[in-house]
Amino acid sequence: MNKYAIEALIAHREPMILISRLIDFGETHATCEVDITKDSAFYQPDSNGVQSYIGIEYMAQAIAAFAGIKALEQGKPVDIGFLLGSRKYQCYQTCFKLNETYQISIEELYKETSGLSVFECEISLGEHIIAQAKVNAFQPENPREFLKEQQ
Repeated sequence: MNKYAIEALIAHREPMILISRLIDFGETHATCEVDITKDSAFYQPDSNGVQSYIGIEYMAQAIAAFAGIKALEQGKPVDIGFLLGSRKYQCYQTCFKLNETYQISIEELYKETSGLSVFECEISLGEHIIAQAKVNAFQPENPREFLKEQQ
């Protein structure tokens, strides 16, 4: 269903592209995956994985991939967005473990014309939910112009 590499869908560049691929998307949802390897950003040998707090960024990048695929499918450029915060980020293990592939599922719950959105997010390994949160994001009509106005 997805014909784009993750690098084409998000405004991040290496080494800060943390997720591996977009595997599914629809009008209000997307599913991405992250492969945890020794080359993963933030990998820590002493815990044999990536610390659980990085999960919020996995969620944010899945939201970015969702916005990116929607933009490309409409013939628009991929642009930056902003992670505003999260509510009730809960993680049920201390790290994302080496040699595992986690799925990040996002569902858009609410979107204002201003660009403010709220997403229900989950990270899972098989049938087990590893982390979950509601994430607030913001993508104004022209993000780069918005940044200039804020300076």
